[in-house]
Amino acid sequence: MTGLTTHVLDTALGKPAEGLAIDVFKIEGETRKHLKTVTTNSDGRIDSGPILVGDSFVAGTYELLFRAGDYLSRTGAKLPEPPFLDLVPIRFGIADTTAHYHVPLLLSPYGYSTYRGS
Repeated sequence: MTGLTTHVLDTALGKPAEGLAIDVFKIEGETRKHLKTVTTNSDGRIDSGPILVGDSFVAGTYELLFRAGDYLSRTGAKLPEPPFLDLVPIRFGIADTTAHYHVPLLLSPYGYSTYRGS
């Protein structure tokens, strides 16, 4: 499998983060070009399959902007105003277009982590 995928887990609730919107950008110099917005399903993944695949999966720098604040508010988490985490940007590079790039997010109201998964 080639392409870009993600998976979002809510570590505070111990379950997938359903309904979390993610904006996808390609970074070109100082410019962020919006490619699409996707939303996680009940498993914390994207229903349509890879976020980028085929002709849209090209080498370069990308950013996934996770709309964590909106999601966390909907879960009933007690958040300050403004919330500690609202928009969570993860910027990364794709060098090998024959590979699978998986960028998961482990999220709670006061922290997150990510890594290159498989």
